[in-house]
Amino acid sequence: MLEIQGLSHTYANGTRALHDVSLAIPKGMYGLLGPNGAGKSTLMRIIATLQTPTEGGVTFDGLDILKDPDALRRRLGYLPQDFGVYPRVSAYQMLDHMAVLKGITNAGERKSVVETLLSQTNLWAVRNKSIAGFSGGMRQRFGIAQALIGNPDLIIVDEPTAGLDPEERNRFLNLLAGIGDQKVVILSTHIVDDVADLCPLMAVLANGQVQLQGKPQDLIASTRGKVWKKTIEHEELAAVQEQHDVISNRLFAGKTIVHVLSDIQPAGYEPVEGGLEDVYFATLTQLRKAA
Repeated sequence: MLEIQGLSHTYANGTRALHDVSLAIPKGMYGLLGPNGAGKSTLMRIIATLQTPTEGGVTFDGLDILKDPDALRRRLGYLPQDFGVYPRVSAYQMLDHMAVLKGITNAGERKSVVETLLSQTNLWAVRNKSIAGFSGGMRQRFGIAQALIGNPDLIIVDEPTAGLDPEERNRFLNLLAGIGDQKVVILSTHIVDDVADLCPLMAVLANGQVQLQGKPQDLIASTRGKVWKKTIEHEELAAVQEQHDVISNRLFAGKTIVHVLSDIQPAGYEPVEGGLEDVYFATLTQLRKAA
C-alpha cells in the first residue's frame, strides 16, 4: 500500500504544483488522471524520491520514503514522461548496464533478467539494434523493460502512451496489464481511455488537488441522469455554451455533438449513458466555473 498524506509542493518561483494531496493506493493498476499542468509529474517525482515536497509525507508498506529514499529506490521501477538513453547503444547493452546499476552483478543472473525482459516487452528481435532507431512505441516498451529490472514492488509510469499510434498504444497497454496485481502500478496520464481500459481505481488531479477518486464504474454512475447530448450546427456552439454547461463537443459527419451537464433534461436534448470521459470533463467544467 502506498499512502500519500497531506502532500503539498511550491516551487521556488512561487508556483504551487500540489496542495494537500492525500491518496491510498493499493496493489494493482491505479489511474491518476488530469490535464497537463495538473501537478501529476510533480507528484510522480516526489513518489519516485526525485523531489522533496514542501509539506506532507509518503509511506510505502510502512516505509517513510522521504526519510529513507534509498530503501524505496531498491523496490521502485520508474518510467518518466521523458527518459534519456545513450542512443548509439543497443537495447541489450543498455538493459545490461542498467541491471548492473540496479545491483544485479552476477553475469548469469543478469543475462537471464535482460533476456526475459526483452522477450516480455516484445523487443527480442531488435535487441541488438541501436535505441536511436526505435519507434516511439518501441522506446516506451524499452522504458517499461528498464522499469521492471529487479522485479520492483512499486511501478510508476508517467504519460506512457502520449504520442503513440493506436497499434503501439494497444500493445503497450496490454504489456502494462500483464504486469500483474501483486505490485502497486501508478498510471499517470491525461488520456481518459488509458485509465478506463486498465484501472479498477483512479483519481482526478487538477489544479494541484485531488478533485475526485474511486472506482471508475461508481464515478460514471454518479453522472447518470445529468449528462445530455444534442447534434447542432457548428455555428450554434457559441450560443449553446452561453445557455448550458457544455462539458465537451466533437465533430461528427460535419455536425457538432455537444454534451451538457444539467440536473434537468434540457429541451431538445437526449440522455447520455455516460462514460469516464463525461465524468472527467464534467469535473474540469465545474472546477473552471468555481474559479
